[in-house]
Amino acid sequence: MWQRSVCVGLLALALGYLCLLGPELPHSALRHLSASLLGGLRRARSRSLEGRMVAAWQAAIVRPARGWARVAVGVNACVDVVLSGVKLLEALGLEPGDGKNHAVLNSRQDLKEAFTHFMEKGAAAERFFSNAESFHHIARIASEYPGAQLYVGGNAALIGQKLATNPDLKILLCGPVGPKLHELLDDNVVVPPESMQERDEFHLILEYQAGEEWGQVRAPNANRFIFSHDLSNGALNMLEVFVSSLDEFQPDLVVLSGLHMMEGQSKEMRQRRLMEAVASISDIPTDIPIHLELASMTDQDFMSNIMHQQVFPLVNSIGLNEQELLFLTQSASGPHASLASWSGVPDVGVVSDILFWILKEHGKTTERASDLTRIHFHTLAYHILVTVDGYWGNQVAAVAAGARAAGTQACATETIDTSKVFLKAPLEFVTSQIEAPSKISLNPDEPVVHWHREGISFHFTPVLVCKDPVRTVGLGDAISAEGLLYSEVYPQ
Repeated sequence: MWQRSVCVGLLALALGYLCLLGPELPHSALRHLSASLLGGLRRARSRSLEGRMVAAWQAAIVRPARGWARVAVGVNACVDVVLSGVKLLEALGLEPGDGKNHAVLNSRQDLKEAFTHFMEKGAAAERFFSNAESFHHIARIASEYPGAQLYVGGNAALIGQKLATNPDLKILLCGPVGPKLHELLDDNVVVPPESMQERDEFHLILEYQAGEEWGQVRAPNANRFIFSHDLSNGALNMLEVFVSSLDEFQPDLVVLSGLHMMEGQSKEMRQRRLMEAVASISDIPTDIPIHLELASMTDQDFMSNIMHQQVFPLVNSIGLNEQELLFLTQSASGPHASLASWSGVPDVGVVSDILFWILKEHGKTTERASDLTRIHFHTLAYHILVTVDGYWGNQVAAVAAGARAAGTQACATETIDTSKVFLKAPLEFVTSQIEAPSKISLNPDEPVVHWHREGISFHFTPVLVCKDPVRTVGLGDAISAEGLLYSEVYPQ
């Protein structure tokens, strides 16, 4: 970086020197020299590490030979009310204090403690608020707060909305769609009449910025805390409607999310509904690939059930972030399960070990009747796409497209503005902390790194992190959607 600064300084000095000591030069000559020097400045900037990475991504992001035409997405959908978490808590009359994790929120005090806990870590989380009356009161205050914004919400609806920006795609969205959400959806999204309901489900998204303080807590990076009292999504009410609508829609790809919403149900209800969900998913024709998008969870038994009770083997692809990955291995006593939490940027070798274990334990092999062949892992600093060899193509483009989407959506720009982003990923890392690893040095001119491990391919790329993110909600869903858009499944 210092070389670029020196170059910029010298060019600026040269221009000033000419203007000061060359008054006799014709204006046209000065204009020509100025343009040349400014062009040099722009070229120096484009040769920055970030600029080189963006250029390399652009070259790598090519459409698959066989893309999707029709994508069906379900089943969680809602309206997101987005506002500052600290300002809402202050509006509720709550004082700063110590953080504490709560699996379920039963009161305003629980809300304050859980928000503080995750703000201090800079980690995303989602919780169910059990008290309906208290939640609706908080939701009213939040939606009327100056600056609060209403958006399409729910993983399925967000993925559908992102995919719908591609005019060549036809999108079916099935979930509890109320009048406000229907108004917010892209015209390219088809909603079955059976999926419409009279009232919207609202989710409150409490955002915080990097360095933001509340009492003694200082957020290490920007993120958000989500909570709701969402009964329709919590019971997966639209799952059967979703599966039954596939016969008429005839999708090339099914994207499923919302299983995490069942955590607010009783253990008995949750267990029964999960088995019904497995039966419904089993009814989807096996020639239609299914992507499952995971989200924040707290019940290890429930996570273990999702893994072991035939959900993972029924899907072809999974999307998840660092919190969900660690929780998954803790729930099933996988590799690095003793790790309590991530410290800073998740170690690439540790992440790689867990992803490898998921596909080895639950993925498709010649001996195992499983369809799982792909995992898209995303964290703030980098992404990894992991695939069983022979089932997916165009994954260099897919992981690069996901990283590009992270850089543009967080900063709310059409293309990546290199002045608004920075590289947070390690420039050197090892590919495993268990087996004899390979050591990899990142080359910004070839930012997608590829390695193999026992018939499984890894595609890694860093992310250019937004310095001042405009909105963090739905970022993971946008990343997964973009990765899927550029992925190609091979006919078997």
